[in-house]
Formats: sequence, structure tokens, C-alpha cells
Amino acid sequence: MTADQLKDLITAGLPCEHIALEGDGRHWFATIVSTSFEGQRPLGRQRMVYGTLGNRIATDEVHALSMKTFTPAEWAAAQA
Repeated sequence: MTADQLKDLITAGLPCEHIALEGDGRHWFATIVSTSFEGQRPLGRQRMVYGTLGNRIATDEVHALSMKTFTPAEWAAAQA
């Protein structure tokens, strides 16, 4: 899987204001900013992102995905 393919999967299922991906095709690290994360705890946010991948984790198409998730306000504060 390429970074563009993974980005397309995530953004198709989750509105993202910002998404950055790094990885080697199997192991990925994502920084994701979405209004959908507002009011969600970190585990809930991760579940939302994993939900966009469908069975691609189970089939090992995406072996690992680590992530940092932010609301737009959190992202703005982190960039300041």
C-alpha cells in the first residue's frame, strides 16, 4: 500500500483538515486533524481511524498504524 492509497482510505471515511503519513508500505505513522475528533477520547479517535481501513489491518495489507490525532483547535495550539 502506498501513502496516497492509505490517505485516500482515511479521508474517504473521515473528514480531515490535515493528514500526514510516513511509512514503508506496511508500518505507518499518521498525524490526523479532524473536526470529527471533537469530544472524543484518544481511543475513540483511533477507533474512528481504524474504522476507515475496514479489514485491511486483519488481512495485513496495513500491518501497523501509529497515529497522533488532533482537533483543529488542538492542532493550532500544537503549531503555535
